[in-house]
Amino acid sequence: MEIVSLISLWFIPILIGFILLYGTYKKVPTYESFVEGGKDGIKIAVSIIPFLVGMLVAISIFRASGALDFFMDFIRPVFVAIGVPPDIVPLAIIRPISGNAALGMTSDLIAEHGADSLIGRMASVIQGSTDTTFYVLTVYFGAVGIKRMGDALKVGLLADLIGFIAAILVVFLVFGR
Repeated sequence: MEIVSLISLWFIPILIGFILLYGTYKKVPTYESFVEGGKDGIKIAVSIIPFLVGMLVAISIFRASGALDFFMDFIRPVFVAIGVPPDIVPLAIIRPISGNAALGMTSDLIAEHGADSLIGRMASVIQGSTDTTFYVLTVYFGAVGIKRMGDALKVGLLADLIGFIAAILVVFLVFGR
């Protein structure tokens, strides 16, 4: 186990050193390239801010308006009938919208039900099996000026749905009821 710790400790510094040495060997101005990349990164960060603020406001309105609770009350009987704990459904709804909100919900579910509970395990696997589709589309597509993102949205939401279903099935198969 000590060799793994040693490798993990030195992997990133060695990788960065290798890139710098290789760039210097190929006569690439490594410092100037680094500074230019930093400038580009700051420009991108500034261009993302309006999209990020808009997304956060929309999430806050969705949760504060009671729309999430209304929707949950409407679909709860379906999930109870198929044996899926309804407590994890809001996580599946919020996860494609916001990673931070989903992480907060996961933390709440684990605090309420326990990390080793069926719901805690499902929430953890869902958190790792799905992505923040709306966030990615809004922030990154918006930052580069892509306006038509319908197909990417469909594929992203389909991947989230498959991740949600797979997470539930895997937890049931591995940990039982």
